Amino acid sequence: MGRQNVAEQFVDTLVRAGVQRLYGVVGDSLNPVVDAVRRTRGIEWVQVRHEESAAFAAGAEAQLTGRLAACAGSCGPGNLHLINGLYDAHRSMAPVLALASHIPSGEIGLGYFQETHPDQLFQRCSHYCELISNPQQMPRLLRTAIQHAVGRGGVSVVALPGDIAAQQAPEKTAAHDLVTTRPTVRPGDGDIDALVRMVDAADRVTLFCGSGTAGAHAEVMQFAERVKAPVGHALRGKEFIQYDNPFDVGMSGLLGYGAAYEATHECDLLILLGTDFPYSAFLPDDVRIVQVDVRPERLGRRSRLDLAVWGDVRETLRCLVPRVRPKSDRRFLDKMLKKHAEALEGVVRAYTRKVEKHTPLHPEYVASVLDELADDDAVFTVDTGMCNVWAARYLTPNGRRRIIGSFSHGSMANALPQAIGAQFAHPGRQVVSMSGDGGFAMLMGDFLTLVQYDLPVKVVLFDNSSLGMVELEMMVAGLPSYGTTNHNPDFAAVARAAGAYGVRVEKPKQLAGALKDAFRHRGPALVDVVTDPNALSIPPKIRAEMVTGFALSASKIVLDGGVGRMAQLARSNVRNIPRP
Repeated sequence: MGRQNVAEQFVDTLVRAGVQRLYGVVGDSLNPVVDAVRRTRGIEWVQVRHEESAAFAAGAEAQLTGRLAACAGSCGPGNLHLINGLYDAHRSMAPVLALASHIPSGEIGLGYFQETHPDQLFQRCSHYCELISNPQQMPRLLRTAIQHAVGRGGVSVVALPGDIAAQQAPEKTAAHDLVTTRPTVRPGDGDIDALVRMVDAADRVTLFCGSGTAGAHAEVMQFAERVKAPVGHALRGKEFIQYDNPFDVGMSGLLGYGAAYEATHECDLLILLGTDFPYSAFLPDDVRIVQVDVRPERLGRRSRLDLAVWGDVRETLRCLVPRVRPKSDRRFLDKMLKKHAEALEGVVRAYTRKVEKHTPLHPEYVASVLDELADDDAVFTVDTGMCNVWAARYLTPNGRRRIIGSFSHGSMANALPQAIGAQFAHPGRQVVSMSGDGGFAMLMGDFLTLVQYDLPVKVVLFDNSSLGMVELEMMVAGLPSYGTTNHNPDFAAVARAAGAYGVRVEKPKQLAGALKDAFRHRGPALVDVVTDPNALSIPPKIRAEMVTGFALSASKIVLDGGVGRMAQLARSNVRNIPRP
């Protein structure tokens, strides 16, 4: 066998790192790499219609599998299209390797056709971003990029000119020598000692959990039981901590519900577990606060801390639980559980009376029926905006379902391309894209990717002909809505024209049957549900200065609405409170 060229070595190294597919759009500067993929077993080229979709798909695959995923863009405009999806992957700590191919190496710096400088452009959305300007840099540079992405959790970008990719590599790819799994991080003994003292001294402890509690559900429940602590969560912590949780008091933040806000403010010790919750206005400033996080740069950047603990949540709690004194006083916990149940009962009634007869359909009703009918191990991808609200309020986690969205970056149009990556990663699993009409239209071209690869993604389209979250922001700011109305086609007809299954739902009685039929369909399907654009109920005390963009600065709750099966869980938890 002859020596490899750089492109072949690049692809071979990706395969050795566990990468199974490369998402992208072909282009001349990428030709050597695409051809190497064609000839290499164990990896496939996934042709999307927009490079932004490629990055979103890779990010979703990485989040779901925990393995390195990869995407690629051709020189200039091609790789520039990757940047939004890469920002999302990076902020989600998804290990993604992006190949940004480049103009001919001899033309760099001379204003050549399609010239950009990807080694500079992607610096802010990556842990590592470098240019291969000489074959001698391979394969060491690529290995370094991979280990940055895996080890630090996020994006690495490699810029590769097409002519360099076609040159001979200096050596054959070495045997497997890549680190592709991350170790656990245990806090130091001094931090554990200090945390034990603070927990033992506190009368009222509250836990507030984020995505860093993934894999630590049992440990969080054990700790909460030991210290009789209510457990709240941020949106990214919902799927990992809400299920089988007798201490649940709901979610805090812009989309919050229940008693999470009260529990975090009425305690005397708040422990933040694996959360980079961005809205500091929701955090108290008059209680003792401990933060536990595996990323030390996140410690203390949202609130004042009395103790910062660098470590994995699971390892920290394993060290902590045997050492803290059990608490027997449940009064604070029971008070918060009752407040939580009362809060959910108070809002759920507005969307449970005669909703099955309301036209246009209440989006809350659509989300509730979807939650009931979807598989117990479904993967939901959720568009930014009002779909975030419905997912937060209505999707019921159970330890097997997954919920992926642009929860840290807040990009439009993420759900459909993330569903592509999710379905490739789990071909036998139900994948549901909860899309808004604005987000779906923005990257609608990649619905054709579903058809081309016969991916059985089910797109449930919340079609209110508006940019609903933006309208809400305008209303709260005291502005008339402007530029937020969408003139939409019949999206179901568009889906059918593309060769997929499509059905339009305009009446509540059609909904359940349409979803069941779509779920039974073997290929891609789109359910275009016409929903009520006026479904939001705005509390009367919101002032214009309270909202800036997507962040709330002074109020406990912005959105009032139902909460589906979460109300049932709250009732159950209250019923299970021990009687004296």
